[in-house]
Amino acid sequence: MQVTVRLFAGLRERAKTDYITVTLPDAPESEPGGPTVQDAIDAASSQVEGGLQMRGHIMLALNREYVETDQKINSGDEIALIPPVSGGAALQTGLPENFQNVLITSEPLDPEPLTHHVTTDEDGAVVTFLGVTRNNNAGRNVDYLEYEAYRPMADEQINVIIREMKARWEIGRVAVSHRTGRVGIGETSMVVAVGAPHREPAFEAALYFIDRLKEVVPIWKKEYFEDGEVWIGETPGGNPE
Repeated sequence: MQVTVRLFAGLRERAKTDYITVTLPDAPESEPGGPTVQDAIDAASSQVEGGLQMRGHIMLALNREYVETDQKINSGDEIALIPPVSGGAALQTGLPENFQNVLITSEPLDPEPLTHHVTTDEDGAVVTFLGVTRNNNAGRNVDYLEYEAYRPMADEQINVIIREMKARWEIGRVAVSHRTGRVGIGETSMVVAVGAPHREPAFEAALYFIDRLKEVVPIWKKEYFEDGEVWIGETPGGNPE
């Protein structure tokens, strides 16, 4: 069987490729079991000089669903190695006609369309959070950030978080936009807007989203500073936002 192993952020750079196709033996029909996610990772690592060098806590996704290493796989599957994710797309003149909660884009962000989208006659509170790139982090002078996203899994995981929010709090509409590509100092990298009947659930749900995004959404950021560059999550240090 053939399986594709996708790489992102620091893993992609160290391996010098976006993906690795591996060939694994099929399990005999008379025997239970078969190749696992770990088997595919091992095979992919053997094709990279020095191995994949997976640093920190790597999450695994099989066909865009998080799994463990012992998950069985089939021919044609796609495995993604998800390095530690980092937080932080709306068009300047509005939202697309088919907008459904989430917009990830390389275009500059405007919070106003998202705030307007979640504002309804039923809700008395609207909370809008902006993640903005600052000029310093961990004692370094930051020049700019660069974001990378695993699409469409990033969109799907953001919608999972929104469903979690609605299950925990009485809220209305939620809208999220996130940048990809280069984001300069003072520019907005993320917008989260939450509407709710009352202010407390709106604030709590917005904070929950920000924390969860950093845990499960495959969006990474690379920090460029005076003396070099680093993927946030692979070295000690805070969040530039």
